[in-house]
Parts: sequence; C-alpha cells; structure tokens
Amino acid sequence: MPTDVVMPQMGESIFEGTITKWLKKPGDTVEKDEPLFEISTDKVDAEITAEVSGILSEIKFPEGATVAVNSVVAVLAESGTAVKPSAPSPKAPAAPAKAPEPASTPASPAAASGEVAGTPVVMPQMGESIFEGTITKWFKKPGDTVEKDEPLFEISTDKVDAEIPAPVSGVLTEIKIAEGATVEINTVVAIIGGASAAPVTSAPATPVAAPAQQTPAAQASVNMAQTAPQVPSPGRPVLVNNDEVRSSPLVRKIAREKNLDLRQVRGTGSAGRITKEDILRYIAEGGTAASTPAAQPLKGELVPMSRMRAIIAERMVESHRTSPHAYSIYKIDMTRIARLRERSKSAFEKTHGIKLTYMPFIAAAAIEAVRKFPIVNASIESKDGGSSIRYHANIHLGIAVALEWGLIVPVVREAETRNFADLARTIADLAERARTKKLKPEEASGSTFTLTNSGVFGGEYGTPILNQPESAILAIGGLKKEPVVLTDAEGNDTIAIRSMQTYCLGFDHRLIDGADAGKFMTVLKDTLENWNQPIV
Repeated sequence: MPTDVVMPQMGESIFEGTITKWLKKPGDTVEKDEPLFEISTDKVDAEITAEVSGILSEIKFPEGATVAVNSVVAVLAESGTAVKPSAPSPKAPAAPAKAPEPASTPASPAAASGEVAGTPVVMPQMGESIFEGTITKWFKKPGDTVEKDEPLFEISTDKVDAEIPAPVSGVLTEIKIAEGATVEINTVVAIIGGASAAPVTSAPATPVAAPAQQTPAAQASVNMAQTAPQVPSPGRPVLVNNDEVRSSPLVRKIAREKNLDLRQVRGTGSAGRITKEDILRYIAEGGTAASTPAAQPLKGELVPMSRMRAIIAERMVESHRTSPHAYSIYKIDMTRIARLRERSKSAFEKTHGIKLTYMPFIAAAAIEAVRKFPIVNASIESKDGGSSIRYHANIHLGIAVALEWGLIVPVVREAETRNFADLARTIADLAERARTKKLKPEEASGSTFTLTNSGVFGGEYGTPILNQPESAILAIGGLKKEPVVLTDAEGNDTIAIRSMQTYCLGFDHRLIDGADAGKFMTVLKDTLENWNQPIV
C-alpha cells in the first residue's frame, strides 16, 4: 500500500516550507528514517526522513517549490512496485509543480457545449460585519498553474488587507473581476480548471468588472485600469524580483526588509542556494540596498486612492466631525527604561525569542493609567435620542502599525490580563502579521484605547485623530537625549543628559475633561519614570 510523504509542520507558527533538495530520485529504494529531502522554513533548515521503507515512486513537487504544511510532496510504494513513468524530475525549475492530472471522467454538459468547467473562486467573507471586498491585486494570470492554498489574489476590506489562497490546484482559466473592483461576498471572481484546462480565450487581457456596489474610488481604479497603457511608464523604476533567486522564505523576508537584491549575494547552499548565513554575511560585509528603488508615481500623474487609503480618509473625516478633539502633552524621562532595556535586551530575546522594544513598557504603563482612569477606556453610545457612556469591561489595546500601503490597528485583547512578556510577544506577533497581511478581521477591530508611535520617524510628537468610537488615543514621540535640569532633595540643581520622550494624549472633550486627561498622563509619567515591574 503506498504511503504519502507530507510537508511537516516545523513549529506552531510555520505554515509552509520550501523543498531545497531531493536526496532520492523516483525509483530509488528508501529505508525508514533515511533522509529523503531537505526543506527550508522561516525558522529552520532541516532534513526530512522517510517514515517507512519502500521505493520512491513519485515526486509531486520539485526543488525550489514552496508548499503548505501537510501537503503531499511524494509517494513511497512498497518494495517491488513499478515506478510511475510520468513522475516529475526533482530538478525542475524553482516553481510550484503542476497539479497531477485528474482521473478521466465523462465530459460534462458544460464541457460538451464548449464552456470551461472548473471550480469557482469566490470573494470570501472576512468577518461577520464584512459584506464586500476590493480586489487589489491578482498574483496569477489566466493560463497560470495554481497550487491549492497558494496565494491567488489580494483583497482589501474595511478591517484588513489579506491574501486569499486558491481553493484547489489546477489552472487559472478565467479572471472575472478586475483589480480595483469592489464586489459583494460570495461573488465568483475567477475559475480554476483542471491541470490540463485551457484559459478562456475570450477573456480580456485586463479583466473588466462593473458590479453595482462599486465605490467611487474603486470605479475610478477600474476606469484607470481600462484606459491606462499596460506598459511601464518612461523612467519608472522596476522592482527587484527576488522570487527568481534560489533562497529560503526567511532569506527573501530579510531581503525585503533590507531592500536587498539577492542576485548580488553569493549562495553557498545546494546548487548555489542562498542561505540565512549567506545574506547575514553579505549585510555584515557592507552589502548595500538594491539600486532600483520602489516604484513611485511620476510628477503630474493622477493616481486613484487605494481601497485602504479611501477608507482611512473617510474614517478620519468622520472622527473629526464626530468628536471635539483636545490634547494633553507631557515630556517623560525615559532614562530608567532605556538603561533597563539596554542591560536586559539580550537575555530577553534569548528567553522569549523576540526583540525587547520600548513599546511593551509604554503599553504596560498605559494599561496601568487606564485602570486608574477608566473614562479614558470608555465610549459614547447614542440610543433613542439620548447618549450614554459605555465603560468597557476590558482594555482592548490597539497598536497602530504603519504599512507601506496605509495604516492598520491590530488589537491586543484583554491587555490588562497579560504580563510584560506576554504583552511584548503579542504586540510583536500582531505587528508582523499586519505587515505580511496575515491578520484575521477580528484582530483588527474592537479596540477601546489606541497607541500610535509617530516618533518612530523622528518627530517630536504628533496630535493624533481618535480611532472611533474610542474616547482617547496616545501618540508616542521620538526618544532623544537632552540636557535636563535635575533638582535633588535639598533643592540643588544640576544639568544631566537624559533620554526624553514627548507623549500626546488626544481625547474626546465631550467625554473627558482636561483634568482627567492630566491625571491620566501623570500616572503614565510616574509609571515610566519610576518603573518597578518585572519584565521576564
């Protein structure tokens, strides 16, 4: 009886792996626990051993293919079994293998009439309150081979941006909805046929959709897609495509973060593959960022708003119209925190696997201040012509994350119940998944109080706009060393260099008075300047 060989899960947060080398070829005898193939994930490179003895009868994915965990990558047959002559070579190009041919079935009426039969791909529902989504990008074009669970298209909703995987393996035979179009959930947006299916010949090169529910911004995007020439504009820089270089997902992630061209990195792995050590060595030796910058609009070019930017614009106008904004600004001495972080960061990273940043200190201090002044964690609810104050039972802490394409606010649920290390891990995880479009809709909604770090770009402080229906938002300024006058117990003054940071509390003046805002900021200041909480 044949045995399926699957892509193993190499950790709780690992959902895919790249096959970097096959150690056997179809027809080879394999012993139990003998290394069968090598994989690379975001965390580790590893050799995967055979679970049973037998003959490697079929390899389903070639070297270089990245596949989801639990996908069948090969088949082991019992000794004496003939090998399939159609098995793909393990030296195939570094791209996902074509799905195996389906078993022969009688032609369907649709096929007999000339229509292409296949599996419909629908706009998914990304949350209970989400009823439509905007297709922002297609990763495949008609005629491309698609593997099950491989990212097929990208959508944007009121809550999150997300990559949508293919429901089955096959060939993308038709795209029904163009990039920029907004459609209702469960709308069929594409068709995936069998592995041998041909693309629909009548499909336009740039698919056009005109659903009745399109927003003006989405319609403008579709109009531009119909009229703009499909060639690069003169002088527009071209993005580096690191996906063409043999490397692991972790290496490509580092290259994206550092804007590196992997073609400039010498690989020492199998068949010239670039390993984590190779790219870190390249950076340490002074390797520079890619010479081709990210594409930017040309001067004078009219570019429609993205779905996310249009939503942000709408929300900001709505917030200013709803709430009379007021601000309380405090300068806080972060020297104690800076010194504690400096001497603890190595041990913290070794123990918890994440870098120790200033954000969990600030979040913990904000939670302490919210506990003492719950009005800052409240919101106004209007019903039957009157208004009431909702005092939330938990602190759902929003952490604003700046993305290349906009802004999103992941939420730390029940933040008041978490210790320092848990808070730090959760913030790091949410931020990373926000940047890689892996957030679930419920992870980006329902916050009751928000932190926004405008100082990360070097600013002194910012005056933030409320994230409705919250009543307050705390903006974090840049951390800088400054000369400060210190007064001792006897009243003697000295000047010292201190690490200072400016914080600005934006609040809804209908709900929060200036006195309460000031008391909140005083607790925040005292907690940070006299930090005495454990961080392990």
